[in-house]
Amino acid sequence: MSRRGPRHFEKLVFALSDANDPADAGMSRFHDRLLAADPGDELLALWSRRLTAWDFEQSPSWSADTAPRTPERRAAVYDKLMFGGELRKALDGAVPVHEEAGPVTISREFQPWYTREQAANRSFYWTSYERLLRRKGWSDAAVSSLDEAAHAVVERLADPTRETPYGARGLVVGYVQSGKTANFTGVTAKAIDAGYRLVIVLGGTLNLLRGQTQRRLDMELIGQENILGAADRDDPDALVGIDYQDDEDWPAKFVSFGARPSDLGAFDIERLTSRDRDYRSLERGISALEFEKPDRSRPLHDPANLHAARARVMVVKKNKSVLEKLVKDLKKIGPILGEIPALIIDDESDQASVNTTDPKKWEAGTVTRTAINGQISKLLGLLPRAQYVGYTATPFANVFVDPGDEEDIFPRDFLISLPRPTGYMGVQDFHDLDTVDDETGDAEEKHVRGIYDSTGDRLQEALDAFVLTGALKLYRAEHGVPSGPFRHHTMLVHESVRMAEHAALALRINTMWHNAAYTGPEGHSRLASLFDRDFHTYADGSLPTPGTYADLKPFVSRSCQLIKQGGSPVIVVNGESERDYAQPDLDFDRTPNVWKILVGGTKLSRGFTVEGLTITYYRRTTQQADTLMQMGRWFGFRPGYRDLVRLYIGREESLGRGRNAKTVDLYEAFEAICRDEELFRAELARYADLVDGRPQVTPAQIPPLVAQHLPWVKPSARNKMFNAELVEVRSPGTPIEPAAYPQDAKMTARNTERWKPVLAAVSGSPVTCRLVPDDTSPLSRSFQAASTVISHAQLLSVLSSLEWEDGNVLAPHLAYLSQLDGRLAKVDDWLVLAPQRTQRSRIEATVLGQGPLSLFRRSRQTGKLSFGRISGLEHRLYAQQLIERPESAADGAPVLGATRGVILLYPVVEAAHDDEVKAVASTGTAASDRVIMAFTVIPPKTAIDTKQRLVRFRTKDSTRPDAVYVDAL
Repeated sequence: MSRRGPRHFEKLVFALSDANDPADAGMSRFHDRLLAADPGDELLALWSRRLTAWDFEQSPSWSADTAPRTPERRAAVYDKLMFGGELRKALDGAVPVHEEAGPVTISREFQPWYTREQAANRSFYWTSYERLLRRKGWSDAAVSSLDEAAHAVVERLADPTRETPYGARGLVVGYVQSGKTANFTGVTAKAIDAGYRLVIVLGGTLNLLRGQTQRRLDMELIGQENILGAADRDDPDALVGIDYQDDEDWPAKFVSFGARPSDLGAFDIERLTSRDRDYRSLERGISALEFEKPDRSRPLHDPANLHAARARVMVVKKNKSVLEKLVKDLKKIGPILGEIPALIIDDESDQASVNTTDPKKWEAGTVTRTAINGQISKLLGLLPRAQYVGYTATPFANVFVDPGDEEDIFPRDFLISLPRPTGYMGVQDFHDLDTVDDETGDAEEKHVRGIYDSTGDRLQEALDAFVLTGALKLYRAEHGVPSGPFRHHTMLVHESVRMAEHAALALRINTMWHNAAYTGPEGHSRLASLFDRDFHTYADGSLPTPGTYADLKPFVSRSCQLIKQGGSPVIVVNGESERDYAQPDLDFDRTPNVWKILVGGTKLSRGFTVEGLTITYYRRTTQQADTLMQMGRWFGFRPGYRDLVRLYIGREESLGRGRNAKTVDLYEAFEAICRDEELFRAELARYADLVDGRPQVTPAQIPPLVAQHLPWVKPSARNKMFNAELVEVRSPGTPIEPAAYPQDAKMTARNTERWKPVLAAVSGSPVTCRLVPDDTSPLSRSFQAASTVISHAQLLSVLSSLEWEDGNVLAPHLAYLSQLDGRLAKVDDWLVLAPQRTQRSRIEATVLGQGPLSLFRRSRQTGKLSFGRISGLEHRLYAQQLIERPESAADGAPVLGATRGVILLYPVVEAAHDDEVKAVASTGTAASDRVIMAFTVIPPKTAIDTKQRLVRFRTKDSTRPDAVYVDAL
C-alpha cells in the first residue's frame, strides 16, 4: 500500500491471511481491535503512520484531484481502502486529519523523476533517519511533514542519472531556530539515496557552528559504522584519532545500521571532514574523490555505476581560505568532476554567500564578487552537476539577488517556505498580532517584560528570573517532567556589538550576581515576590508548579550552584578568532550542563543555537530587518518550560546620533519584521497553487514581496539591496514630503502651472490655525494660512502630472495614494493649507494671477537636488494634530473626519537670503519658473488596509535592461 497508495484493504488482507484461519481477517474483528486499542498500540501506530503519510502526499497518482491535509483527501483514502462509515469514524477519532498548512512551493516546471515509488525503492538512509526521528519522539504528522518538504526539494533537483548536466538553484525558507537542520538532513538522506554522491554543506562562518552541523549529520545520518570505517570499536588503539570518543552521547545516541551499509546491500558514506577538522585538503589526495566504477566504459552518473559508489560528505566553514583550498583541489581532479552528481547545501545562505559588491563599480562586462560568493560561484562552475540549495530564516537578501546573473545563487528553480513546526515558540507566542489599538494581549503579558526609562534597566530582575526559572526546571524534573530539555539552562544578554562593552557588561553582571544574596533573606524575598507576581501567575496549568515560593525554595540553592559552577556565572561570547569560542562551557554537545549567562553580540545571532535559552535581555538596535530577526534567539522549541520563557526588551532605546537620533521600541520593531515575514509567506502562498497543472509564476517572476511595517527597518543591509527597487510606500497618518524638486526652469514653470486650480481655490481670506500645547511647547501657538478643500481625484490629477529630474521620486507614494479611492482605503477629499509667514517677515506676490501668496525661502543641500525640510515645524505639528484627532476639534480647528487628509502647500523660492526672495516678488508678481510649488501630504490614519503593510520592494533583472521590474502578476 505504501508505494502504490491505498488499495482495497479487505481483499488484500484476505489474500495475505493464513489459509487455515481466514476468520482472523474479518473486517469486524479489525474494527473491534481498533476501538479497543490503547494510544500506544502497535496496530494503531501503524495506521496512524500510514494515514498521515497518505494525507500529506502531494499530488499522488491515486488521488490527484484532492489537496493534501484535507478531509477530502482522507475520504479518498477511505474510498480506495473500501472502508465503511463505522470504520471511518473509528479511524478519524484515533487519527484526526492534520489540517495545518504544509510547505508552500514556488517553482519552475520541472521534469518529474523522483516519484514516490522511486523514493521507496532507494531509501536506505532516509528510512534510517525516519526511524531515528520517531525514536526521538517526533509525531507521525511531524515526520510526514518533513518527508513532504524534503521530497519537494529533491524532486526539483536534476535527475542525478541524466545525460546532460543541469544545476538547479533553490531556496528553503524556515523560521529562526525552527529545525532547518532537520530539513536539510532529510534532503541529504533522500538525495544520496537517489544518487547524489558528493555533498558539500556550507555550515557557518565559525568552527563552532561548522562543528555543530558536522556532529548533527554524523549523529543522525552518517552513523556509527561510517564514522568508524574498518576500525574495531572494541579495540582502543584502533579508535585513536576517530572523533566522538569523548562525546557523552557516543555511541548511544548516534544512529547505527547494525553493520556497514555496503554489507547490507546499500552504500557507505565517506566523511571528508570531521567534527574537529574542517576541510584542509583531500587527506588521501585526489584519490579521495576517485569513485569506483563497475563499468569503466560508462560515466559515473550512469545507473550501472552510480548506485554502487560510496557517497562523500563534507561540512565546510564559509571561509575564504578554506573554500579556496577546496576549489584548488577540485581543479586537480579533472574531467571526472563533470560526472559527479553533487549537492551543495548552504546553511544561513543570506550570510556571506550573497554578492554584496556595488554593480555601479564593476568594470564593463565583468562581475566583481565578494570572497565567499566568488568561491561558491567557482564551485558551481567546477561541478556542472551540482545542485545549490540555500537555507535561511531571513530570505530578503537572497530574493534581491539579480535573477539574470546565471553564476549567482538566485533561487531560479524553486523557493519553498516551510510551515511553522508544532511546538515551536515563534512570533505568535511573543506578539499579539491581532490586537487592536494599544491593548496588551496574552502573549505580551505572559512573556514580554518591557524596559522603559520609568522601569530602570531591570537587569537585576532578569537575573532573578534566570535563577527562579532554573529552580522551576529542577522542581519539574523532580515531579515527573522529562529532564532532557532541562540539561542546559541559559540566559542571553545582548546590548551591543562592541567587545569592550561586552567585557564591561559581564563584569557588571558578575558584580550584581555576587551582591544578589540569593541564599539570604534579601535574595529570597526578591525571588518570592517575582514568583508570586509573575511566574506563578502565568504558569502552565498542565505542568507541575509549586503553589508557593516556600515549596520552590529548596531548589533555588541547586539552581545557583549549577549557574556558578566553574567559578563565574557569565560567559562572554565574541571575538574574531576561533579560540574565543573554544570554551568548554559553550560546548552544548560535550558539556553535561551549561547553566550560564551568555553576554555577546553578532556571533550569538547567526546559526548558533543557544540551548536551554529561557531568559533573554535584549537592547541592541539595528536598522536591518534580517539582522534584527536573526537576533531573535528566543524563538525555538521549549518543551516543558515554554511558560517560563521571558523576554526583557528595550521599549525606548536610542538609535542614531546627533540630529538623526531617535527613540525606538525594539519590541515594536520585532513585531514589524515578524509581520513582514508572515506577509512574505502569505504572498508566496497566493501564487503557489497550480493552474491547469502549471505554475502561475516562477521564482524569477515573483516580486520580492518584502514589506516594511516600520520605515526605519530595512529588509536587508544596503549592500545587499542594489538589485531592489522601491515600489510602494504607504503613509497613513505620516507626512509625505518630497524634497528633490527640479532645477530646470521650464520644468518648474510647468509644474507650477499644474497647481493653478488649487492656487485659485486658496486665494480667499486666511484662517487662524491654533496649535494645542503639547510636548514641544506648553504654550499655545498659532499661524495664518489660506485654505480650501479639494477632492481626492483633483489631488491625484495634480500629483500624477508633476515632472521630476532624477526619476519620479513620488512614484512609490503615488502607487499608494492612487489606491485610496476605495481599493485599499477611502479618502474623499483633502484640506489644503497654504501657510503664511509671520507679519514681520512676510513676502507676498501673486503666482499665475492667484493670491497674493506668502513666499517661502528654502535652500538645497550641498551637491544635491534635495532641499532640507520643506514644511515648517509649527505647520507640520498643526496638520499632525488634525490628523491625530480627526473627530474632535480644538479651539475652532476644522473637524477632518476619517476620510479627509491634509496638504501643506508652499510657494518656494530657492534662495539663501530673504533679499533674493524680495527680488523675485519686487513687482508684486512672481514668475512661475522661479516658484517651486512644494508640498507635504498627510493621509488620514485610516488610509491603510488591515495588513498594515507600509513599504514594498521589487527586484531588478540585469538581463532585461528595458524592464524596470521583474515580471509580476
